[in-house]
Amino acid sequence: MIKGLAITPPILGRISIGKMVEKNGKRIPEKDDQFTITSQIQNKDSGWVKHPLDEQLRAKAQNQKLRSIPVRMIFNDPELNLRAEYSLFDRQTGRLICVGNGETCQRLTNQGVEHHPCPSPDLCPLAQGGLCKPYGRLYVNLDESDEFGTFVFRTTGFNSIRTLAARLSYYHAASNGLLSCLPLQLTLRGKSTTQSYRTPVYYVDLILREGIHLQEAIHTAKEIDQKIKLSGFNQAALDQVALQGYVNAQFEVGGEEVLDLVEEFYVGENSESEQIQPNSKGKNRPKSNHGEDFVQDIQQGLQRSVQALN
Repeated sequence: MIKGLAITPPILGRISIGKMVEKNGKRIPEKDDQFTITSQIQNKDSGWVKHPLDEQLRAKAQNQKLRSIPVRMIFNDPELNLRAEYSLFDRQTGRLICVGNGETCQRLTNQGVEHHPCPSPDLCPLAQGGLCKPYGRLYVNLDESDEFGTFVFRTTGFNSIRTLAARLSYYHAASNGLLSCLPLQLTLRGKSTTQSYRTPVYYVDLILREGIHLQEAIHTAKEIDQKIKLSGFNQAALDQVALQGYVNAQFEVGGEEVLDLVEEFYVGENSESEQIQPNSKGKNRPKSNHGEDFVQDIQQGLQRSVQALN
């Protein structure tokens, strides 16, 4: 294996809750209230080309709003499915400068890669001005025809990273480590905060597929686990190989991914970011194009889903 090259899961496409649009000759991120599944092909005029799965899933969705996506985790270890760290990029060159986990960091200097304490972006002098952000990548499988092919959801939003990390850990523990055998789905949620001036902020959650209860999902996961073991499939070995691939390089993120990341998350405002700059006079508050409709959908969904516990 080539040293210095991070071996990440094969990516077939991307999942996003925003899109790049051109305004006044500049490409900037625009918020959205639904998922979009794109291929890895980019059109010069219209941006990323939608993946065929986007149309298939959208046709089944209410009002063709894609707000949930059935997924399967490839690995049992939560940290292999969701990669997240604090990342500091040079906005001019797109070069990754520093990566940290809140305790330690690796920093690229003229003398090479150095190891330093990581106090988190709020306390780090190098990260002042919002230059350092959490950067998460969730790898999920959408198509059974390619068991190892993934679609990646990238985010710099604290809400999504925190929620996904919690869900993956809980499902892993509750299923006795059979995370890859659980029937899951990504779902879009919204909440209003003081920072967002009470307009909806969208983030991604991971739950069991509709109509499936946890006990039923765990029972099915055990059956699937036994079946694939009898076929000779070695999930533990797969997880180990994936871990070796991630740590094969000092910096996991690099190449073209960095340039896309800087364009989407560090130019203007991220479509999924919860960080909104306050305005002391209350002017120019962010407006949501889809906020009222989405809030009504959430309210209706809550009314349908609330049941008394026996």
